[in-house]
Amino acid sequence: MNVLLRNQTDPAVYHQKYFRPSRLPALNLRFTTSEFLQPFVEKTHDQIQVPVEWTKTPEDTLLNYFSILREAENLGGRSCGTVGHARTPFPLAYNFLSKAYQKKLTYEVYFDSFTGIGHTSLIKLCRVPDGKRGIRFFYEIETIEGFEGKRAEYFGYSYGFIQLVHGQEGYRIADLQQFPEDFLCAPYHLWQHDAESVIDIKYGYWCKLVQKRYPTMKNGYVKHIYFHGTDGADYHFIFFTLTNGTDIEIAQFRKIAGQKWKQVKMKPEEECLT
Repeated sequence: MNVLLRNQTDPAVYHQKYFRPSRLPALNLRFTTSEFLQPFVEKTHDQIQVPVEWTKTPEDTLLNYFSILREAENLGGRSCGTVGHARTPFPLAYNFLSKAYQKKLTYEVYFDSFTGIGHTSLIKLCRVPDGKRGIRFFYEIETIEGFEGKRAEYFGYSYGFIQLVHGQEGYRIADLQQFPEDFLCAPYHLWQHDAESVIDIKYGYWCKLVQKRYPTMKNGYVKHIYFHGTDGADYHFIFFTLTNGTDIEIAQFRKIAGQKWKQVKMKPEEECLT
C-alpha cells in the first residue's frame, strides 16, 4: 500500500510534506520576560497559587500554561550554562493541573516527564468537538531536546489532547495526553497517516460504507472529508495534519436526510473487521 501511495505523489512534494519540520509561529508567548516568575522563585509546588486572571477561560489556561513551560528545561545532560528559566517554571506549571489530576500524577512523575527537554513551543491549539460536552483541545508542540552522549540538541514534535474542567479557581487541566511524532517509519510503511486513505480503506474497503467521497476541503492544518454512505446517510470527518504530515482523526459526524449532523464514534477495526 505504501508503494502505491508514494507512486501517486511527486517525489519532491512527498519529501517536502513528510521530511521537513514545521514553519508555524509559536503561540505560547504570553510572558516575554522572567518577571512573572519572581513571586514563585524557590517555592515548592505545594506553596504556589496560580493567579486567577491566568485561568479565566480555557484558552487563557492553556496559552499561559505553555507560555510558562516555554523556557523550562530538564536537560540533565550536556551543560552550556543556564538555559532559559531553568527548572523554576515546573512547580508553577504543575498547579495548572486539577487537584484530581494531581492525585493521579505526582509532581515527581510530572517533572520527570520533561526529561531531555530544553525548550517548548506551542505551534497548534484548537478546541475539538466532544460528544460528552466536555472541554477538549488538540495541541502540538515543538521541543528542543538533548540526548545523552550527544554534544548537540535536536528538534522533536509531539501532539495530544487536553481535557479541562472548570472550578472556583478557574479552568484547570484534568487530563493530558502526549504522543511523539514519527518522521521516518510512517511515511515509508503506513497508509494510516493519510486521511483520504483512511476513509477509502477503513470505511470503503472494510466497511463497504462509502458510496461517493467528495473532494477534500482544507483550511490550514484542518481537513474536512465528506462522503455519501451506502446506507443513505452523509458523513463528515475532521482530520488535523501534524508537522510530520500525518493526518489525525479528530471527529466523525453523521446526518440522515432532513436531520442535523450528529457526532458519532465508529470503530471500523471492531465493527467491520470482526
